Amino acid sequence: MTKNAFILNFLKLYNRVWQLILPLLKRHRRLKPGFDERISTAHLKPADIWIQAASAGEAYLAVRLIRQMVLTAPARVLVTSITSQGLDILKTNLAKESHDPLMDLSIQWFVFDMPRVIQKAVTIINPRVMVLLETELWPALLYYLKQNRSKVVVINGRLSKKSHAHYFHTRLLWKHLAPDLILATSHRDRHRYQRIFKSSQVSTMSNIKFETFDAPPAPADQIKAIKRRFPGTLPLTILASVRRQEEKMVLTMIQSLKTRFPDQVIAVFPRHMHRIPAWKRQLKKNNLKFVLRSDPDTGLTGPGIILWDRFGELATACGFATVVFVGGSLKPLGGQNFIEPAIRGAVTVTGPYYDDFAWVGDGLFSKKIVCRESGAEPAVQTMVSALKEPPDRWENIAGCKRYLGDHRGGTARACRTILHFLTS
Repeated sequence: MTKNAFILNFLKLYNRVWQLILPLLKRHRRLKPGFDERISTAHLKPADIWIQAASAGEAYLAVRLIRQMVLTAPARVLVTSITSQGLDILKTNLAKESHDPLMDLSIQWFVFDMPRVIQKAVTIINPRVMVLLETELWPALLYYLKQNRSKVVVINGRLSKKSHAHYFHTRLLWKHLAPDLILATSHRDRHRYQRIFKSSQVSTMSNIKFETFDAPPAPADQIKAIKRRFPGTLPLTILASVRRQEEKMVLTMIQSLKTRFPDQVIAVFPRHMHRIPAWKRQLKKNNLKFVLRSDPDTGLTGPGIILWDRFGELATACGFATVVFVGGSLKPLGGQNFIEPAIRGAVTVTGPYYDDFAWVGDGLFSKKIVCRESGAEPAVQTMVSALKEPPDRWENIAGCKRYLGDHRGGTARACRTILHFLTS
């Protein structure tokens, strides 16, 4: 079977699968918003550059690209997203005055990768350059972009161990859909991409996210509200972004922390708010008294536990913490953001699993800006040591900022690459 026959047969089957699952997708809570636009091309118009930003994280990357891109001639730029959260971020942060006046910017829903729809979308948009952020690989999109002779660039590329295994097992398909250029965020990601896309040019770049980890001042009312939750004379320990799969281990950590260092306030931040009822049950079952962050009448006046049931306050709370343990890292769950507490001066501890943040490199660990421990018990030991002898907070902040500063420049590199393909 020829290459083209193989791909066309795949696309026929792929299109049938989409037809079967569309009724289910229409009822999906997260896909309901904009569903009509996802299966239509009426909202699309031609663009020279098309940037696809899947969700919130990629949307912030797109914002930085758009804001920093300096054009030498008028250009039409389309930015699309799959989620309503991604679209909200794009629309909120990309007002007309935020980008080059030569840029005609449009923000729209990304259509489903249904071959019959995506073919029409590519024909209408007719991009000279397609920019895919991080791991945004859709077979029909890639096929019709190649048919259209559009240049395809993956920016800030990363492949988790799980994603790499999936793509590698289906590499017979992907080898026919290779992007022109892939800029990966680490040598490990570059190697993973090279195994799948042997004909692509694959290189590395500084992760754009290094440029997003500033610590802007928190809202004054939020600072005041958090200060009322606990006495300022006691150290604050935060167990941040705790995932369901590691809750029992973290409960053991709480008990151990209380025993070894009683005079502290421990704040528990579940990764997902729907786990709050489960945390209430588990704390009560283990005879661990607690107060809720949302209860205005139960602020602590001494040592105790706060179950943080208010979303969006973790970053601000980290600015008050002596030590922060970052969850999602005691089991192979990808890890969570350990830079956020570190840049606010807290002693930051993570477990052994942090695959989603491996792009940060080992520098933060080797410089002792972030402590990487092999499990729950070693993490507790490090946390207790920090509580007994807190290091200089401002020294921690300065060290973290120096490290981030040394790794910036990804946005500028990405913009140069996009404009090179646009004008070549």
